[in-house]
Amino acid sequence: MGGFSTTIGKNKQNIVVVERKKKKLDKEAIIALLFIAPTFLGLLVFYMLPAIASFGLSFTSWDGITTPVFVGLENINTLLQDPTFQRSIINTIVFTIVSVPLSVVIATLVSLLLNQKIKGMVFYRTLYFLPVVTMPVAVGMVWKWLYNTEYGLINYILSVFHLPQPSWLFNPNIALFSVILVYVWMTVGNNVILLLAGLQGVSQSYYEAAQIDGASKLKQFFNITLPLITPTLFFVFITSMISSLQMFDLIFVMIGDNNALLDPLRTIVFGVYESGFKYSQMGIASAQAFLLFIAILAITIVQFIFQKKWVHYDS
Repeated sequence: MGGFSTTIGKNKQNIVVVERKKKKLDKEAIIALLFIAPTFLGLLVFYMLPAIASFGLSFTSWDGITTPVFVGLENINTLLQDPTFQRSIINTIVFTIVSVPLSVVIATLVSLLLNQKIKGMVFYRTLYFLPVVTMPVAVGMVWKWLYNTEYGLINYILSVFHLPQPSWLFNPNIALFSVILVYVWMTVGNNVILLLAGLQGVSQSYYEAAQIDGASKLKQFFNITLPLITPTLFFVFITSMISSLQMFDLIFVMIGDNNALLDPLRTIVFGVYESGFKYSQMGIASAQAFLLFIAILAITIVQFIFQKKWVHYDS
């Protein structure tokens, strides 16, 4: 009888402990939700709802004031036959194909240098990261002055050495590449930080074993370093590609929207701005944004499929 009472007492104690843990977890869950709520509301109000609204507006004709009129796929058909939109697609693809590999290669080389044990390394790392925290508008304004054909620093230096002084932003043959250089300069620091973190995650034991086997620095890079940072490279490629496909701010600041030479620089997002906020064609603008979203999603999925062939995860 005494043993039975003791068992009942222990069960009651266990129930009390479980209930206390449950109440504690419920309290922690509520606190966690309170911390998450501002970010979630921000995403909902400023990203998700506008994205859903934009998707719906892509099937309408709307000037931003009157009642939207449903037109089905007419906006998409109009865009696909529009030479201006076709040019913006080509410019966006060229911008991405040139800027992403260039930025990743430069970032890889710089991160390798910054991964060495040299004096003043913190200063150098900060120096490379500074353009990342600078507003694109400020970067565009400064480089607009640097590229100036009459007062710009670049052409002044070229004139000192009696070299040709091109019209960086007004020559349709080089204008896009002039903006690409600025974009690479602005974004390479972010990729450097990511790749540097990847490099520092590589175990030194691999290099010690390779040195014992007599492997050169070049062989160590291609057989150890490069394969082990492929997960970081994959992330850098994905984020850089998405960012470059959405290029707008630099072009808007450096060229403006009234320049006669805008066509060589017009990107898809620039077309979204023009259609929506300059010509009040919200349906056309939303359709362009929707097509860009589909393109980014498709390219990202393809990259995730093919990453199994070149990305090596350290198990």
